[in-house]
Amino acid sequence: MTGVFVVGSINQDFVLSVERRPDPGETVTDAQLSKGNGGKGANQAAAAALLGADVKLLGRVGDDGLGQPLVEALADKGVDTSLIQAAPDWSTGTAFITVTPDGENAITVAPGANRSLSPDDIDEALGSIGGARVLVAQMEVPPEVVLRAVEVATRQGTRALVNLAPPTRVARELLEKVDPIVVNEHEAAFLLENDVEGVDGALSAAPELLALGPKSVVITLGGNGAVFSDGASAKHVASPEVEVVDTTGAGDAFVGALAVQLARAASLEDAVAYAVRAGAAAVTKEGAQGALPTPETLEAF
Repeated sequence: MTGVFVVGSINQDFVLSVERRPDPGETVTDAQLSKGNGGKGANQAAAAALLGADVKLLGRVGDDGLGQPLVEALADKGVDTSLIQAAPDWSTGTAFITVTPDGENAITVAPGANRSLSPDDIDEALGSIGGARVLVAQMEVPPEVVLRAVEVATRQGTRALVNLAPPTRVARELLEKVDPIVVNEHEAAFLLENDVEGVDGALSAAPELLALGPKSVVITLGGNGAVFSDGASAKHVASPEVEVVDTTGAGDAFVGALAVQLARAASLEDAVAYAVRAGAAAVTKEGAQGALPTPETLEAF
């Protein structure tokens, strides 16, 4: 049985390290360029695999020179890549990431072949989804693909975890099947159409998010850890203090770790505590997949 089945994006990251981001109309020079493997789907699949889960990823790359090395890198991390195909006449997804010295990032994504996934691709993977304990999906692939994946998963008894990133309008029928929905403060505010700030804001927002339909909710808070609720009461899990180098992969490390623990039948509280440690570990290194922690790394946190 596959522990974690991921439906999601695969991107080539281009990372610019700069002293500060340019203002509108301004040019900033002396940036340092590096490349990395990314895409929320790929990152979360790699995060789960590095933490010991049996992981399969359904995704698409382009028929260009960028895609195949990304797939090979995932396989090297232990991800089953048998359901990843090159989409004819599509370019591989790309992300352009600006990182400042405080570790904060700004990201612009050109989705490319990630948009070529269709609900039919989900139907063809029905057996693999049904054989998994946890489905993980994000919103860098078409929303109708995520909805079909969640429908297929829950129909077959597979727990559906959806990371609403980037924030996207989704049908209530999707929200009602999700367990949990994972959002950060901005994504929570998008869903609620109201500001959500800090621990207190997240504790107040959790029951409001549950009222939208999901069986459980997790709100990530960066250096402040995370808030979660499964209907009883909302609780806060603090993050260990670390020196922040780059926050690019933190959210995906969190989601991958959360999925691993849920696939192992951990309680939501224990799974969130583990995921908070994984997210903290990820910000101590540069890049997305290159910063993902292993079990040995987490022992220090």
